Amino acid sequence: MAKIGRFEDLQVWQGGMDLCKHVYCLTNTDAFSKDFGLKDQIRRSAISIPSNISEGFERDSQKQFLYFLAIAKGSCGEVRTQIQLAFELDYISDEDLEVIKTKCIDTSKQLSGFIAYLKKFEGKIK
Repeated sequence: MAKIGRFEDLQVWQGGMDLCKHVYCLTNTDAFSKDFGLKDQIRRSAISIPSNISEGFERDSQKQFLYFLAIAKGSCGEVRTQIQLAFELDYISDEDLEVIKTKCIDTSKQLSGFIAYLKKFEGKIK
């Protein structure tokens, strides 16, 4: 297994950051201006994805890393739910919904694959 020295080099972290940037841009519109609660919740869920990946990476054990990756994966589901609600409230378009949902699903799949990969080496790294 190749050694990765920085969490910024992880493709899954990069994907999480891309998703987060899209969510921040999308929620920076007039449609969200009167619904601070939903705007704040979507943003917190989105930033939780790369934040948990980086936090887990910086921890001292593989077990903790896997735990934080699972939290990040759960946050992908939160974003999907919240963005669906934003669509149903007519805050975002069909196209925007599909873009964010696709990014969430892709990031979640990447996280699942990375978790499965790391579990093959459980107890052998960090």
